[in-house]
Amino acid sequence: MTPRIALVTCQEVRESGYDPDLPVLADAVRQAGAGAEAGDGLGAGADVSVVCWDDPDVEWGGFDLVLIRSTWDYSWRAAEFLAWADRCGAATTLANPPEVVRWNADKRYLGDLAAAGVPVVDTRYLAPGDPTGPDVLPDDREYVVKPTSGAGARYAARYTPEDPESHETAVRHLERMHAEGLTAMVQPYIRSIDTAGERALQFFGGRYLHAIRKGAVLEPGTAFDDDKVPHPNLRPWEPSPAELAVAERALAAVPGAPELLYARVDLVDGDDGAPRVMELELVEPNLFLFLHEESVPVVAEAVVKAAAR
Repeated sequence: MTPRIALVTCQEVRESGYDPDLPVLADAVRQAGAGAEAGDGLGAGADVSVVCWDDPDVEWGGFDLVLIRSTWDYSWRAAEFLAWADRCGAATTLANPPEVVRWNADKRYLGDLAAAGVPVVDTRYLAPGDPTGPDVLPDDREYVVKPTSGAGARYAARYTPEDPESHETAVRHLERMHAEGLTAMVQPYIRSIDTAGERALQFFGGRYLHAIRKGAVLEPGTAFDDDKVPHPNLRPWEPSPAELAVAERALAAVPGAPELLYARVDLVDGDDGAPRVMELELVEPNLFLFLHEESVPVVAEAVVKAAAR
């Protein structure tokens, strides 16, 4: 039987071609499906469709596997997206599962990881209705304010407490997010990002796949509502044993120990030089396959196997 697989994106990405991995992955999954089917003596390969998550005409139950890829508008439509994930997961196999998507769509999951003993970046949360005055913000080091539901550094900015104007702008930033119903995160700016960058370790099909390093996203003085380059100065990266260990601890701490088809763990170095989790991406992480072409057939094979279960 030919597996039917949906690779899910959003309208903006499909129109712009902003996800260069998407057509490459679609072709690779078709080829992997053809190889698997030929080995079984069944003929045709996988039937792969690239679809938008909010397309009302898609029958999700007609797919054997729905794989979330570049749904990069979801953070501003979180309630709608999570409702879709629940509906889709009830109709077929959604990767990752709806309960994982729901947990991971709100970065307050960092508190769950910290409670499980995973080293994470120190984070304070300020929900709508909480105080937003200068006294709730750090006064001893640079800090970052961003929403708990966000992607691509949207609504994120870096502030300097020594600069009164910067501090006042941070207060207005908090007030703006609260007015829009967003919970804010306040984190110390990790200075090592300016020198060592951030590292993103990718896992697929239950095993480590590859890693990348990127430069600093937030420049001082950049407004929170300005567009940013979410992945500057990308390059392949070979993770250290310590980085791999922290990433694996983070994945092991996901509530319910679900089976994850894919995961990305973003790490930075704390003041002590040890890796800490900045983000755990289980919804729609960029896999950076264009930097690791050797990973494409590995991912495609894992997708076909997941569709056959």
